[in-house]
Amino acid sequence: MAHSADKAIDATRGYTNEVLDSAEDKMHSLQSKVEPVLEKLASKAQDYAQRGMDMASYTTDQAKEKLSNYSAVTTRYVAEKPIQSILIAAAVGAGLALLMSSNGRRNYR
Repeated sequence: MAHSADKAIDATRGYTNEVLDSAEDKMHSLQSKVEPVLEKLASKAQDYAQRGMDMASYTTDQAKEKLSNYSAVTTRYVAEKPIQSILIAAAVGAGLALLMSSNGRRNYR
């Protein structure tokens, strides 16, 4: 009886080893199929990240250029019409002061 139990245990071990070997082979096969896909996805992600950084850089450069143009136009306007510029600045300042003071009163209520 012990002999047949040993045979059953050996058979079970053999079957278990075969199943494990088969599972390992399938895992390696799957891994070899998945790795190229993952590498392709990673490459695309890097491309998109680079595009995003390039776009941000381009947008920043455009904004700097526009601000520089606006600054030049404003400087020229102030040089050509200093009195009007002072009056406009005073009016804008007074408007902002009114907005801030009315907003401050609402916060206390």
